[in-house]
Amino acid sequence: MIVCGVDEAGRGPLAGPVYAAAVVLPQPCGIEGLRDSKALTERQRERLFGQITRLALSYAVASASEEEIERVNILQASLLAMRRAVASLAVTPDLLLVDGSQAGGFPLPARAVVKGDRLHPCISAASVLAKVTRDAHMREAARLYPGYGFERHKGYGTKAHYAALAALGPCPIHRRSFL
Repeated sequence: MIVCGVDEAGRGPLAGPVYAAAVVLPQPCGIEGLRDSKALTERQRERLFGQITRLALSYAVASASEEEIERVNILQASLLAMRRAVASLAVTPDLLLVDGSQAGGFPLPARAVVKGDRLHPCISAASVLAKVTRDAHMREAARLYPGYGFERHKGYGTKAHYAALAALGPCPIHRRSFL
């Protein structure tokens, strides 16, 4: 049975797209230290990113834009990014394990797994790929929109980010409904 882990990164920030990844790992996966991306340092995530992309049987990363988040809401945009990632896989899984409590709208059998990024290596791997890719996107956004500190807080609502918003106002990648 081909099992694919699916997870997202970037549901909570005030700015930037939401990213999702879908990953099919070999069994056993052979990746030491793989766990939820939030429990890893940036350096650990970067190291694991390379291992995951080398060892995965198939993987894909996709996103939903700030405009899509505003139009359909963050939950639906997250699921949209997840469906895009799954649709981009080179292999067709028999089952999707989706982190969280929602797994609707997939064209394949899918099961929601609360805290799945802690329980299933394939979901942990998807968590890492989505987080590393989104963080890279936000570092690029920092060059396009200097002064907001995106390279540091990645769009999350930190004290520094709120101060930058007060001084500069929102930029085009801010999620207006989140402000």
